[in-house]
Amino acid sequence: MKKPTLIIAAACFAAPLAAAEWETRPGDVPLDKAELDALAGQTLTFYDDGQSRYSAGGGYSYTYSAANGGGTAFGTYHIAEDGSVCTEFRNGFTRCDLFVRSGGRLILINEKGERYPVRPQ
Repeated sequence: MKKPTLIIAAACFAAPLAAAEWETRPGDVPLDKAELDALAGQTLTFYDDGQSRYSAGGGYSYTYSAANGGGTAFGTYHIAEDGSVCTEFRNGFTRCDLFVRSGGRLILINEKGERYPVRPQ
């Protein structure tokens, strides 16, 4: 009888966060639909030199900086109803991130609440 409970609990933890659950700060403004749609075809570079590439067809890649071991992880992405960007990697790992503008900067907030500013282009 305990197995169904475990399966249900696991499904709850695997579900993307709802908009109200994101750890935003005062002044954070989530990207609107047009800004999210404009991610297609862009490469975003973070301050550790890692790069997220969003392809027009929904493909995604993240290239780690040389300081972080290099290498590239591939997958696909989609924009969720709550405005987050969800990625499914080829290795089965999934994640959702929320992009916000704050103090003139573009910032990625992950599901843990960690904040990663994007370098200006």
